[in-house]
Amino acid sequence: MTLLSLPLAIAADHPAYAGHFPGRPILPGVVLLDAAVFALAALQDGPVVRSEIRSAKFLSPVLPGESLRLDYASPGPGVVRFELRAAGRAVASGMVAFVAADGALP
Repeated sequence: MTLLSLPLAIAADHPAYAGHFPGRPILPGVVLLDAAVFALAALQDGPVVRSEIRSAKFLSPVLPGESLRLDYASPGPGVVRFELRAAGRAVASGMVAFVAADGALP
């Protein structure tokens, strides 16, 4: 299984920071996970109509302006393991499966 990597950009002024949490903003996990799944779906061979998050762990907060890197590998068709890193530390990890329009894995 080959480990690949790509940058993942989330703007420092993303609206989710405003209310999460006042005085010490951190990126909500759902925004982080959504960005990762969207990026991974774009890498699939065919059109994806559904994704299934099989696991997700949030390990460290992401602060506004931190650069993120998405490391990923595919252990099988349509399945991707991922880890998100900021400043050399793991901030989230998980596994997602993608389903194509015909119900098959892309």
